[in-house]
Amino acid sequence: MNYNSNRQNGSDPPAPAPAAATSPILLVPYMWIGDFVRCHSVVKVLRSRWPGRPIDMLTSTNCAPLIDYMGGVRKGIVCDLPRGKLSLGQYLALARRLRAESYGSALIMLRTWKAALAPFLAGIPERIGFVGEGRFLLINDLRWGERRLERMIDRCGALALPKGPPLPSDWPLPELVLPAAETAAWVARRGLAAAVHPIVALAPGAVGQGKRWATACCAELACRLAERGVGIWVLGGPNEAPLAKEIAAAAGPRVKDLTGSDLRDAIIALKVADVAVTNDSGLMHVAAALGTATIALFGPTSPRLWAPLNPLAAALEPPREGPCPACSRSNCNDVRHRRIDDISPSRVLEAVNRALAAKGQAPAAAARARRRGPRHRPAAPACRSRHRARLLALLPPAPRPAPRRRPSPRAG
Repeated sequence: MNYNSNRQNGSDPPAPAPAAATSPILLVPYMWIGDFVRCHSVVKVLRSRWPGRPIDMLTSTNCAPLIDYMGGVRKGIVCDLPRGKLSLGQYLALARRLRAESYGSALIMLRTWKAALAPFLAGIPERIGFVGEGRFLLINDLRWGERRLERMIDRCGALALPKGPPLPSDWPLPELVLPAAETAAWVARRGLAAAVHPIVALAPGAVGQGKRWATACCAELACRLAERGVGIWVLGGPNEAPLAKEIAAAAGPRVKDLTGSDLRDAIIALKVADVAVTNDSGLMHVAAALGTATIALFGPTSPRLWAPLNPLAAALEPPREGPCPACSRSNCNDVRHRRIDDISPSRVLEAVNRALAAKGQAPAAAARARRRGPRHRPAAPACRSRHRARLLALLPPAPRPAPRRRPSPRAG
């Protein structure tokens, strides 16, 4: 699609005069990891429209490592603004930093008035954003119709295009590119040079309890992978450290706890891994943008709306069998009622095996069994039985079939 197209009729009010062809552009994205990765598509659109204009991104400390691997981004402006309150001093300090960069345009993805405050105070000439929270003074290129756009990428990408033309059906894909030398140095520094492949990265965290696959399910998957000679790296932030300990206790020494506060560790680990298993989370978007075969689990969210633009090896959803677990209706189509724990570890294991086979990396135990034939399949070793039994007790019970009603006796 030609991203430079403009509306031909003159019914819209005139937009502010375009900034100089070389003035920098500032993106103010959402600070969730997944949405931050999505914004690399916006960067590519802007680079296509204005090749000579540098592009910077406002970022939190947590998301800042992503910028190092996003082609087309000059730098990040790191600022951890408080949520839920207005710290005027911090906004004024940020505005001074932005004014020093001489930005010609700012694209403000969030609908809050606070997100537009610093670009306004910095005097950025062109400030583009959707209508929201009464910020008519703060935004001087207001866009309408955000709520009609279901996908987050359409909402963010629309701000990078002129008003009027229809949005493209296909956006440029986000890409995270890691230097080989940095990856090798990280592997050596973490003592993982001797790690035997295949390696499956397991990201058990998610924002929102309903989007998080049960720890017992993760432990069962890790056990069954370990029995097949697969290494498991558990990734996430400090909140996922207790989950990693439980999974390692159940599945044994093939599990490596790589959780921590530095997102860079998770990024590089996902690049090194052969397959990633994630919930609908930020690390799902990171893994997909790295090109790692990603198996994503969706419970109360729809992959149609929230999956990455990058292709997934598999998008697994709860089976539609029996009455809805929330409202008991047999024909319920409300995705919010689905339970992610209804996705069985066996289904995820099958998807992992398919992804590894597609890369020519079948698990060692399974490969040996195929060579020896069905009569000589080795028995799977026991998998830390005490911890495994404790975790498996947490698994959701299998749904029981509905009881059959006795026919009522006929009268007379």
